[in-house]
Amino acid sequence: MKYNRILLKLSGESLMGTQSYGISPDMLAQYVRDIKEVVEKGVQVSIVIGGGNIFRGLSGAAKGMDRVQGDYMGMLATLINSMALQAELEKQGIKTELLSGLAIEPICKEMSRRRAIEAMEEGKVVVIGGGSGNPFFTTDTASALRAVEIKADVILKGTRVDGVYTADPEKDPNATKYTTLSFQEALAKKLKIMDLTAFALCEENNLPIYVFDMNKVGNLLKVVEGQTIGTEVK
Repeated sequence: MKYNRILLKLSGESLMGTQSYGISPDMLAQYVRDIKEVVEKGVQVSIVIGGGNIFRGLSGAAKGMDRVQGDYMGMLATLINSMALQAELEKQGIKTELLSGLAIEPICKEMSRRRAIEAMEEGKVVVIGGGSGNPFFTTDTASALRAVEIKADVILKGTRVDGVYTADPEKDPNATKYTTLSFQEALAKKLKIMDLTAFALCEENNLPIYVFDMNKVGNLLKVVEGQTIGTEVK
């Protein structure tokens, strides 16, 4: 295996499947089958998932809602997704630990590096909800922060696109894919991979980001094994 300990970053929108909002049971089950495949190979897995399928703090703020209140609502949305993911993981026989930037008893314990690492070393999948626990930070930043905290080998950013392109491949048929990129190249080319705060955290801590298509069955295992199917930023 190329990676022994990963942080998998999933967008909330990815859980919608073909729906316009909410959580698709089929998509959830598919993701968990792929995660299970990796866990059974002995890889330590932690997961951060966004909440955009339920609520976005920024879009709430754009409509006149208080930004801080909106961001906390967004954090709670990530917890709803994290609970759904935990339920499906356990349904498929995988032990889990749900931690959060916001401690909400009796649902989950507050995120701590020690708790997360101990759980992963016991073979559990650690699902980390609640963002960073602070407003004004995205789940991108939360995933970078958590990955650094738990000493992950890599952030695997699961998207619906199979890597980073010179332009949006859904809009530009001439867009070409990068296999590898440096942080500086990505910044200079203004490629939207993660937000700047997350990017700075990863660069400062020599934490690579691997962008790949999570919607294709079996891709997660291929990435962990070291197959080149996406884009590595390092």
